[in-house]
Amino acid sequence: MSAPNTNPVITDVFVEGARKGWGIATSSTLPNVVMAFIIIKALEITGALKGLGMLFAPLMGLFGLPGEAAAVLIGGWMSMGGGIGVAIGLFDKGILTGEHLAILAPAIYLMGSQVQYLGRILGVIGTRATRIPLMIAISVINAFLAMLLMRIIL
Repeated sequence: MSAPNTNPVITDVFVEGARKGWGIATSSTLPNVVMAFIIIKALEITGALKGLGMLFAPLMGLFGLPGEAAAVLIGGWMSMGGGIGVAIGLFDKGILTGEHLAILAPAIYLMGSQVQYLGRILGVIGTRATRIPLMIAISVINAFLAMLLMRIIL
């Protein structure tokens, strides 16, 4: 007597993956992106986006970016989905170009979601509080180096 076939059917694997992906998209990614669009609109209406752009123009200019690109990095630092949403919102407004997005993308991922991870991971595993600023600084420095490298490549 042969053993029963325990290999899953490929369609079952696909459907289960699609269900999990849908769950992630609707419970995590989509709310962050929508929040980012709302934040960009609020910043634009209040004039704060223009002020942010002027404030960060010298720093962002080093990477060939408009000052408003700092909003992408701030949003990405809090939530990668939020950073992507801010980037798309600024692209939609014509403030960022495709080249700007290419420069910003590695930075979003290198320093992304640190605010979320601080409590979820570092606090839970018992990381000494005195080391957390250094950990943040390293990832931010890596992000800025990646933007510089992307500017050179592009």
